[in-house]
Order: sequence, then structure tokens, then C-alpha cells
Amino acid sequence: MNRKHKRTLEWIIEKPERSDIPWKDIEALIVALGGEISEGRGSRVRIFLNDTRAVFHRPHPKRVTDKGAVKSMRRFLKEAEVVS
Repeated sequence: MNRKHKRTLEWIIEKPERSDIPWKDIEALIVALGGEISEGRGSRVRIFLNDTRAVFHRPHPKRVTDKGAVKSMRRFLKEAEVVS
């Protein structure tokens, strides 16, 4: 995991939630952690990490996540035992 991935992870776990994290940085973090990302229908992406699965929607038309998506990603990373 490089410095950019660590910064993205810090942004995800910090409170209050940020609404300016680029989605591509979150996907890069998941891959750096050893996760798999596959395309679903429309804007859906399936994420598999440490025997934990989730489905997220890529943000559009903006390419940054909203606070709700950040909360969901934090919950997913906790379930995948990446953060405590």
C-alpha cells in the first residue's frame, strides 16, 4: 500500500465523513488491499475482499463519493477486517 492508498483509507475512516473522495482512489485502495472489483449492471460494482462481498454504485455524474457511500465503505472495510 502506498502513501496515496493510506491517505484514502484515513479519509474513509475519519469522522465526520468527507464528501470529496474520488471513487477511483477508493477502487485503487481496494485493489491494493488484495480485493477484486467486477462490473455489475449500470453503475454497480461488486467488491470482494477478505471473504466479504458488497455491491456499490459508482457515483455519477460527479466522480466523488457522497457521505452515505463513505459510511457504507467504512462499514464494509470493518466487516472485511481491514480497519477496526
